[in-house]
Amino acid sequence: MTEPFIGEIQLFGFNFAPRGWASCNGATLGIQQNSALFALLGIQYGGNGTTTFQLPNFTNRAGCNQGQGAGLTPRTIGETFGGNSVTLTQPEMPAHAHSLTIYNQSEPGKRAPSPSSGNGLSVPNSSSPFLPNVQPNTQFGQNVIGVAGSSQPHENRQPYLAINFSIALNGIFPAFS
Repeated sequence: MTEPFIGEIQLFGFNFAPRGWASCNGATLGIQQNSALFALLGIQYGGNGTTTFQLPNFTNRAGCNQGQGAGLTPRTIGETFGGNSVTLTQPEMPAHAHSLTIYNQSEPGKRAPSPSSGNGLSVPNSSSPFLPNVQPNTQFGQNVIGVAGSSQPHENRQPYLAINFSIALNGIFPAFS
């Protein structure tokens, strides 16, 4: 392997950072012991900027390029965004309706007091348990079926593979262009 640039991030298939590298886990480092790396990273990923700075944190995160893509919001280096789960609210769901239609079962032999294949649950007439004085094949009102869901968050992460992101602590100081 060639000598890395200081601050270069590599992916490794093993579960430790090699000598001269550190895991990209948001660790806090002393500026005095890592002045070259601090000169490149500054406090973009955290730290107080006088005695400490932090490494990038790829724990439970995916990388994203800085800048702004077409139709996207601008992103600055070190910015974290997104979430592992999301709870949809009614304004976020597409407009839709839940409806139910009762159909008249004209064959008395197919009527049954409980659901079964090919049978009707009841006859929609003046004694209907659902709506009084309705005609056969009438759609129910919108309030017959209530709000669904329990406001629980659902998984919002893309599929991923756990690997080891590590950053070079030693190496060649990159030249600015």
